[in-house]
This record gives sequence, structure tokens and C-alpha cells, in this order.
Amino acid sequence: MGLIHFGKKQKSISKDIPFDSDKQIAVIKCSICTGEQVAGFKSKEDGHFTEVMLIRDAKDLDKFKETYKIEEIKKEY
Repeated sequence: MGLIHFGKKQKSISKDIPFDSDKQIAVIKCSICTGEQVAGFKSKEDGHFTEVMLIRDAKDLDKFKETYKIEEIKKEY
């Protein structure tokens, strides 16, 4: 599996992380304490969350949604 780099030099989405809308839902996990937001996929079966990308702004969210062809995304705190 490829690595995701969140440093200032590189912000990319790993193409190695598949999304199966039958088995997963797209979720943004939001920290109540720090405000950090991470986009990923939550298993409908067991609730396991797979982290895909740090969301710093609307541009990052748009990139995530466009890459995985997602129209709606749920936020969890």
C-alpha cells in the first residue's frame, strides 16, 4: 500500500486505497479538541475506519470527493 504524505511539500491521495460504496461509507473524522479533520472510509460491517487524507480546507475536501466520485460525506466527531 502506498504512503500518504501530509507534509508541506506534498499533499496527495494514495490511489492504493479503494472505495467500495456497497461496503463502506465516506466519512470525515473531526477532532473536537483540535479541529483536525481526516477523510476516509468506514466499514459498514465492523466500523473500521481507513484514513485516506488530512482535510485542511475546502480545496482538500473537493479533491477527496472528486478522486473517489463522492457527492455526500458524513462528519463524525
